[in-house]
Amino acid sequence: MIDSVKDCAVSSLLGVDHKIVYVIPPYQREYTWSKSHWEDLIDDVLGAPEGYFLGSIICINQQKDATDIAQLELVDGQQRMTTLSILLTALYSCLALRKDNLDEDENASLINLRRKLVLKDPTDHPRLTPQRQNNNAGDYVAVLREAGVVKQHKSKPGNLGNRRIMKCYRYFVDQIEARLSIEEPAHVQLLKMVEQVSAAVLVKIEVKNHSDAYVLFESLNNRGAQLTPIDLIKNKLLASTHGKDALAVEAVFEEWMGIIDLLGDDYSLQERFFRQYYNAFKEVLNDVVNEPVATRSNLIRIYEKLIEHGHEEFVSRISAAAEVYSQIAGGSRSSENPALNAALIRLRRAQGAPSHLLLMYLMTNQGRLNLTDGDLVAICDLLVAFFVRRNVTGLPATYELQRLFMAITHQLHHGVGEPIFEMLRERLVGISSSDELFREKLAGNAYEDAYDMTRFILCSLAEASMTDETRVDLWAMEGKRHAWSVEHIFPQGANIPASWVDMLGGSPEVAKAVQAEHVHTLGNLSITRFNATLSNKSFLDKLDARDSNGNSVGLKNMLRINDDVISESTWTKQHIIRRSQRLVDAAFNYFRLK
Repeated sequence: MIDSVKDCAVSSLLGVDHKIVYVIPPYQREYTWSKSHWEDLIDDVLGAPEGYFLGSIICINQQKDATDIAQLELVDGQQRMTTLSILLTALYSCLALRKDNLDEDENASLINLRRKLVLKDPTDHPRLTPQRQNNNAGDYVAVLREAGVVKQHKSKPGNLGNRRIMKCYRYFVDQIEARLSIEEPAHVQLLKMVEQVSAAVLVKIEVKNHSDAYVLFESLNNRGAQLTPIDLIKNKLLASTHGKDALAVEAVFEEWMGIIDLLGDDYSLQERFFRQYYNAFKEVLNDVVNEPVATRSNLIRIYEKLIEHGHEEFVSRISAAAEVYSQIAGGSRSSENPALNAALIRLRRAQGAPSHLLLMYLMTNQGRLNLTDGDLVAICDLLVAFFVRRNVTGLPATYELQRLFMAITHQLHHGVGEPIFEMLRERLVGISSSDELFREKLAGNAYEDAYDMTRFILCSLAEASMTDETRVDLWAMEGKRHAWSVEHIFPQGANIPASWVDMLGGSPEVAKAVQAEHVHTLGNLSITRFNATLSNKSFLDKLDARDSNGNSVGLKNMLRINDDVISESTWTKQHIIRRSQRLVDAAFNYFRLK
């Protein structure tokens, strides 16, 4: 059934002297990876100290003549291969911009990078051919053209910038440029990045036909989850009691399960805790482990050393940290500190998970650092303002956040000569985007650029004006969705209802222009009770809409954030602009860092 199984570096899969191309068959789904996947891939590959393992791919080798191009049909792994190829394309683009700085050997590396993307033949045949669904194939070639990998001989597909493949390419270009430091020439750093990506490893499985591929694919997926790093750490811990009586092993197992119970069932949260535990307390653990930072690739190695040094001390320390982390990450609450609980909830909603390593350090050492619960609340609110700004502007880059909070814990460990809050604010202001960029992003297409953060901003502004009599839970869930959702006042759908076209003067072109420029801005957004039928109603109907139970699901819902909407009888471009200015000012002041 299986022709071959090989561990292959990316440089081998896309070998410059190999006539191999990868074709994604038309029955495969379209390219679906999004920003969170792109972030993980670039952080993992460029952050790994050695070749990072990216999983497996399954191919059907369709080559009939050994002298022809070997066309491998990619039946599993298209998301990874497509994203890797786009990352290499982005690196080529950034490196080609600095071509004048390259010496002869470095220029040869640039040429070899191009040959990882297109075959060494007159046709510049792409190494990867996505399927045509949602214009994937055309978009991918357009990315190669924009990067200069192939010649500009065709027009760009319509709406190219709004689809995932071009967004992925531009995201990688921005991330690569953001990672360049002034400490050494940019082209040297770029060549090192190319080497890191080229060294990443995949298991390449080749089969004879589609039937074999299907059987193998089903077998791999039905065999159950592979052992995770957390499983392996547990096994190492239990093995450390080898030679002791059964009661000792059972006691260690109970302690381990206590840690997992505190963290909950979410594996990603469990893994993040184990990484952040080491990164938070690295200064204390350095006498046992000397890894610069905990990553997915070295997590097992770190914890093997910690357990070998003394499993009883390890369990004691990490159990205490897990109890604190559970409160930070939402697994438990401390009823004695309702203000702190509320502040931690706000930080989680602001996507502040990278700061959990700092808070774990602060709360574990609260007595030594002379921090009151009120100090911790103020620090949480400061972090909320930082993460709102960060997630709206994209600055600082994701990979910088871990380094930032590790540096702060390092400073705290060795003593701080000023109040901790002031030190934190100074560090956060120093790394954050400018006020001007924050305002610019708030005034832009906030919903499209950062949906979750836009919802958080709108809910925060709405909550700020609530009284005890008008207070409602804007974060309540109905099933798997929020009971309250972001509503576009002017509808965002492609088919603009006639009532809205008429209100804007009767011209569909004018209505589309207003929609294109303003529909996703803060001024056109509100919070209403969820109602799937609300979006295309007329403006007046949106004001008074109610569900079948008579509950208000329209804009007249007692939220003060809607006061300047419900007082109007029409909703035009000018109304949106005026409200945008007010909400931008309100959000800027509410989440002010300085």
